Amino acid sequence: MLTCTLCSSLKKIFPDEVPPQEGFTGLSLLRREYGAFQVALQSDRCAVYDIAVESDLNVRTFAVCNFPVQKACNDNADDYYLRKTPGLYPDLLRPTDSISVGEGTCAVWFEISAGEYADGVHTVHVRFSENGQTAAECTVSVEIIPAALPEQSLICTHWFHTDCISTYYNVPVFSEEYWRITENFVCAAVEHGVNFLLTPLFTPPLDTAVGKERPTVQLVDVTLQDGKYSFGFDKLHRWFQMCLRCGVQYFEMSHLFTQWGAMHAPKIMATVDGKYKQLFGWKTWAASKKYTAFLRALAPELDAFLRAEGVADRCRFHVSDEPSMERIKEYGKRSALIRELFPDYPVTDALSDFDFYERGLLKEPIPCIDRAAKFAGHVPALWTYYCCCPGNEYFPNRFMAMPSQRNRVLGYQMYKYEVKGFLQWGLNFWYSQLSDHPIDPFTSSDPKGSFPEGDAYVLYPGENGEPLVSLRFKVFRDALQDQRALNLLESLIGREKTLELLESDGVLTFNEYPHSDAWQLQKREQINRAIKENLQ
Repeated sequence: MLTCTLCSSLKKIFPDEVPPQEGFTGLSLLRREYGAFQVALQSDRCAVYDIAVESDLNVRTFAVCNFPVQKACNDNADDYYLRKTPGLYPDLLRPTDSISVGEGTCAVWFEISAGEYADGVHTVHVRFSENGQTAAECTVSVEIIPAALPEQSLICTHWFHTDCISTYYNVPVFSEEYWRITENFVCAAVEHGVNFLLTPLFTPPLDTAVGKERPTVQLVDVTLQDGKYSFGFDKLHRWFQMCLRCGVQYFEMSHLFTQWGAMHAPKIMATVDGKYKQLFGWKTWAASKKYTAFLRALAPELDAFLRAEGVADRCRFHVSDEPSMERIKEYGKRSALIRELFPDYPVTDALSDFDFYERGLLKEPIPCIDRAAKFAGHVPALWTYYCCCPGNEYFPNRFMAMPSQRNRVLGYQMYKYEVKGFLQWGLNFWYSQLSDHPIDPFTSSDPKGSFPEGDAYVLYPGENGEPLVSLRFKVFRDALQDQRALNLLESLIGREKTLELLESDGVLTFNEYPHSDAWQLQKREQINRAIKENLQ
């Protein structure tokens, strides 16, 4: 006998649990919006069931696969986690039209695309069958509100590591197969809300052990002949064309100095008097006259190229990722140089000490989300990020062990604080910490136990270069859609009334919110009803 239980997209269905009846029967969506629900399945025997969906809406089906979590959280974790122990956690979504049910509970994820015109109430009828005989079935109601979800105004990046593409798929960097697979992953990222893409002018100096190096993915060709630099931008041109084809809107130029303090140059390869070799790297001090001369030679050429490509107004530059206060003096000097060389471009970095901004070292800081409230109201445009922290004090994040609501509530918070940009470091980081060695992304996000599982990537490498998406990335997209829905409501009734609705159950901050799936979903239904009631 097969039994099925309807669940919302926020429920994480563990194989060793029987999900309770939530009373979930349906949802509402705006036009152009994605929505989802799940069905938990249990059987008294092992069997494979075909999945059939009857609906006039576009519905995709995914098997929810479990991930072997080793490190669920950091030592200072708060109490808003589902579990804190090693075990199997639901995360990976595999496209499927059948499901194998055996011991324990399994789940199927159903993704609905509202499209442009399908207003009114629709049904999604799901049937599970074996040998043509129906074993279980259920129906979900979907109301499409006759208003389109507005375009995403948030600038959003999850750092894309193309060297991980090359390593995992064993394809040479810049081979045709590399470009094909890279484009697949860029398109998947864009589909889930990434519109700002890390662009490796030079191999990004991120998560690299001192003295070590990551595979070269440098897009700018450099030639040094008789003491004079010249630059080739053919690869960068191809990159821009690929990204624009996929729907990328903004480009973040990879960091021009090393991580955590801007003390060294990134790895830069060049053809020097006819020989291809490393020109700069860990042995190059950031203040080196040779590296400064290199940047001064590069800047006007790169600026002219970006303008010719028509992307100059979409580009931002980085100096160094997460510089500490101990390196504020060095960072200030390097930042001043980049701002001098690229005066018409925003310069922005992930850093959380307000002193960097207060001293005028950059105009667009990106503080960690546990510090963002201190920057709100002081910076012209508030950005924020999270990474391997915070995992305490109830701040949002995307670890596998966290409830999905803790991932999705970010959308409400970003609306409240008028956040203009969001950054996360791992779209597809499939190396160990400091890039010491490749990992198997299907078994652990870091065998060293450095990152809580779920921190390093939201895309998995599927067969034939096709990305597989985590349920965490789907839920993150829902957060962005929530923010966009609130933007739409604001356009109809004003910001003051929109905030009143959002905070009708209490003040919302970056770490204060009801810890409840029901609240999260009901709040969105309230937003949708208010939109519907105020349409002209």
